[in-house]
Amino acid sequence: MNPPSFPPPRLIQEESAFRDMVTTMRSHSRLAVDTESNSLHAYRERVCLIQFSIPGADFLIDPLALRDLNPLDSLFSNPEIEKVFHGAEYDIMCLKRDFGFTFANLFDTQVASRTLGRKRSGLKDILAEELGIQMSKRYQRANWGKRPLSPDLLDYARLDTYYLLPLRDRLAEALQRAGRWQEACEACERLTNVDPHDNGFNPDGYWRISNIRTLTPRQVALLRELYLYRDSQARRFDRPPFKILGNETLLAIAQESPGDLMALRDLPGMTPGKIRRYGDGLLSAVARGRQAPIPRRPTSKRIAEAAHVRYEALHSWRKSVARKRRVESDVILPREVLWEIAQAAPSDTESLRRVMHPLEWRFQAYGEDILTILRD
Repeated sequence: MNPPSFPPPRLIQEESAFRDMVTTMRSHSRLAVDTESNSLHAYRERVCLIQFSIPGADFLIDPLALRDLNPLDSLFSNPEIEKVFHGAEYDIMCLKRDFGFTFANLFDTQVASRTLGRKRSGLKDILAEELGIQMSKRYQRANWGKRPLSPDLLDYARLDTYYLLPLRDRLAEALQRAGRWQEACEACERLTNVDPHDNGFNPDGYWRISNIRTLTPRQVALLRELYLYRDSQARRFDRPPFKILGNETLLAIAQESPGDLMALRDLPGMTPGKIRRYGDGLLSAVARGRQAPIPRRPTSKRIAEAAHVRYEALHSWRKSVARKRRVESDVILPREVLWEIAQAAPSDTESLRRVMHPLEWRFQAYGEDILTILRD
């Protein structure tokens, strides 16, 4: 898969090599960045690899081997150094969560592609279209927390950043030609302010399980106990909860309320191995659910009916503009910004500008239309 001219990636697992790498990268005006995490293989996800590429060199930083990654903050927060990601939002959320980094001056090739109206914005598709590069996603679901990392995994990780800098230049040129450069830049800038990814357990998370509305109140009580039991086992074995038992299985157990191990056999997802490991615990959870108080759904913040009406009007407008532009609707305005406008109901230019900050390009492009809709 790799051209023979590829230099080997440099795996950074020692403090001295890490310091030298940071010094080297400070002299570059652009850095390609990506991360790999272990969300499919551990109870609590963590960043397990950070990839950087500069012209002529690829660095793979091992956060599990290094004590202090704080020097990277001087790169991520430096407004003079452009950081090039593909699909930056989740990477930034995880890097903020694990290391507290701050960010400035980002370019996201996925944002650029979507701003241009490309229908397929995955890295594999964009590289094929723009650079004629065929990438394999063979190791996309690999366990990046396992050590040592094989040479194949290291090479795979390097390829996620190796082509980003030339890809960035191709997309930047296309944005300039299309008159969409500022639009893409402010969408990238907005990514610097995303909140850290939540890595904790929500004891009320069972309310978000699909089809919970089909359950009786008593079955919801059973589901709650099953949900809490699954989490205890996920912690015990350091595995993602869905690898202990799927939501469909929890829902089926809550509906059937089995009284013995034999009754578990016919339920979806209950293999002999899972019955052997978790059967007694599941039956105990069911027994607790039969006696537990009926849970009350957490109350959400109520939004005035007028705000809903404004949101629907803005939503229809956004959809119409996106259709004419041949882009996805959130390229025009993010959904959360649409909600903020609907709730704030600004009546003049300056109040709308405050709500839309820092999306100045979009304010200039769409502000008058939005105010007209709100007045109507």
